[in-house]
Amino acid sequence: MLVRLAIDFENPAPGWWDNGGRELWDSIAEGFDNNDVVLEGSLADSWLEEAKRIPGWDAGPAYAPHPIVLKPVDEDEDV
Repeated sequence: MLVRLAIDFENPAPGWWDNGGRELWDSIAEGFDNNDVVLEGSLADSWLEEAKRIPGWDAGPAYAPHPIVLKPVDEDEDV
């Protein structure tokens, strides 16, 4: 199953990005538009587990708690 990881622009999370989040994001965003990536679900889950270990992951407001969000990919979507 494919899923999409995307930057949540409502959560700037400067601490997360400065403490290693930028490097982690860049490790999967290469070749994409840098705002989102489409990955196999298990790879996305593994990436998110690593992202949660970086300080600042939970520092956002209730409506945007994390700097990266997981979204489904529609079956008919051309990715």
